[in-house]
Amino acid sequence: MRTVSSLVAAVLTFVLTSGVTPSGPAAAATSAALPGGKATYVVSQGHLKAESRENWVRLGSYRFSPDGTVTSAMYLWWQRNPEARQPTGTTPDAGCSTKAGGSASRARTCRVLTAGGFTGAPDENRTGTYTVSGNVVSIRWKIAQTWTEQWSVRPSSDGKLARLDFKQSTLATHGYGYGSNASFATRRAMSSVRAFPGTLRQDLTSWAGGRIVNSAGQRFGHSAFRTCTTTTWCLTYLQPSAKGACQKSGGCPNYGGGTKANVSSIQYYLTKISSSDRRDTLWHWCTCLAMERKQFCYTGNSHVKPLMQIIDDSGAFRGWVGAEASFSTGARGADMIAVFRISDVR
Repeated sequence: MRTVSSLVAAVLTFVLTSGVTPSGPAAAATSAALPGGKATYVVSQGHLKAESRENWVRLGSYRFSPDGTVTSAMYLWWQRNPEARQPTGTTPDAGCSTKAGGSASRARTCRVLTAGGFTGAPDENRTGTYTVSGNVVSIRWKIAQTWTEQWSVRPSSDGKLARLDFKQSTLATHGYGYGSNASFATRRAMSSVRAFPGTLRQDLTSWAGGRIVNSAGQRFGHSAFRTCTTTTWCLTYLQPSAKGACQKSGGCPNYGGGTKANVSSIQYYLTKISSSDRRDTLWHWCTCLAMERKQFCYTGNSHVKPLMQIIDDSGAFRGWVGAEASFSTGARGADMIAVFRISDVR
């Protein structure tokens, strides 16, 4: 059973004092530098080890205060307690169906799924303290066990964002983060996502089949998605061909590579989860897998990837940090778990 905590939704307020010069410990607390000068971060982190079957990923927000304290609100997915995929409540309409020739290659109007629990409140809220030394922020969380972490802080060239590069942690092994001074309630509509003029690239660390896989710089083609006509908070994209992903040996014996059908398309869905915070989700699966099951919408081990929008100081969309929590209905070795970032800030 998930532990449900209420989402921390307070917007950080900076109070400037004048005419008073504090001294001693109080002075240190009130003069703490915000990491990269930014107060609100979206963060994805995970414990991903090849030999383990107890890997986990967390996704959520960190909020830094000038008094040297930090709070987090995080969603947690853990192999020890695998959760079933759940519907988002969104089904795209036919108006956002892209196709690449033939009904087998049409984006299907399927009920969009996400990771279990992501449509509700975060699983955990933590408080801690932080210090900044040079370009490194160090955090100590106030929990029963020792949990510390360090991140390198990299301001963007335009000064509107700060990127967190994972350095070390007593519990996590990988992570990504981005921060600004926009409130966590600030988000952009899917129309803005699709119209984003920059190039988004993905960096990812994933666990699958007991192996760790890293990839960097993979282009994310957001402009290829189509906006639905009535369900405007949802985008779909039919990737015409992905032979490496969808025509693996034995995956689609009747409709995949080497068959007359030769289907290798991927169904992609990108939709909003909440209007009041940064949550989106990405769902995708190979068309031929549904065809093998004689299904219109695939009910097998599809990829569910919760996302948090990256929003800069001006309130503009700049990408996402995300996590994959695709637990198999069978053995844990078939789970697909990952942390990643999709951003124009490299």
